[in-house]
Amino acid sequence: MAAKRGRTGQRLELGLQLRQLREEYGMTRRQAVQGLRISEASLLRIESGYLNFRNVGDLRKVLTKYGVTDEDVVESFVGLNRESSRQDWLTQFRGLMPAGMPGFVGLEPEARSMRIYHPTLIHGLLQTRRYAQALHDLNKPVEETTSEFIRNSVELRMKRQECLTRDNPVELRAILGEAALRYPVGGAEVMREQYEKLAKLAAWEHITLQVLPFRNAYRSTNDFGILDLGDRLPPRVQIDSAWGAVHTSDKRREVDRFTRRYDAMAASALPPEDTPQFMAQLQREL
Repeated sequence: MAAKRGRTGQRLELGLQLRQLREEYGMTRRQAVQGLRISEASLLRIESGYLNFRNVGDLRKVLTKYGVTDEDVVESFVGLNRESSRQDWLTQFRGLMPAGMPGFVGLEPEARSMRIYHPTLIHGLLQTRRYAQALHDLNKPVEETTSEFIRNSVELRMKRQECLTRDNPVELRAILGEAALRYPVGGAEVMREQYEKLAKLAAWEHITLQVLPFRNAYRSTNDFGILDLGDRLPPRVQIDSAWGAVHTSDKRREVDRFTRRYDAMAASALPPEDTPQFMAQLQREL
């Protein structure tokens, strides 16, 4: 068991192991929850890393159904379930995020590397505080959000960026569409500060930042992110929807499909070494 993983990583590891046990035993989720105080939908969320068992007795019963009788192994599952249920930094922000997003955001600090793409906006992991604030202010009358919601959402965005500035940071590869860079948010000073930050980030060893310019080449019309979670857990892809929900998947076919999309755009984008020059050009045009 990976005792030092973050809470979300522990939930995902617990869910993955339980799913593997159930599938190896040839049991459906409907069969697994018979006689328990959880629903088939709840078991699906547990296996996906979004929930843990609120009642340890149900976890023990599930393990018995899966043929796990070694008490040391059972206790290791109980311990992982207990650790994953403790409060973490993400708890205070859960109400700000659409369905599906808390699980993905909680995994970002657990990732070995990330690949992200956005066609129309500076990605949240790369935004300055003033850009994030201005962007939320633009959306406020449409989304009918409160000032408190905006303030907390900006704080969440800044908190997420800590995975890039800590010791042993997450390795990041990012592609931004030219439209994302030219879309004016908050005025010239806000954009100038944002361009300066992008140029600075592009110089960091663990960050590769590319610009996908206006040209006849493949480009995805929606933003997405791909997490590499190392050898213990499968990679995961996240896609936003127009409805505000967030879809995540660790299915190999889905991850491979978006990896191909990313690689195709990276091949068409400007080389990473051209990024600072492109940012300087954008600043001159303000």
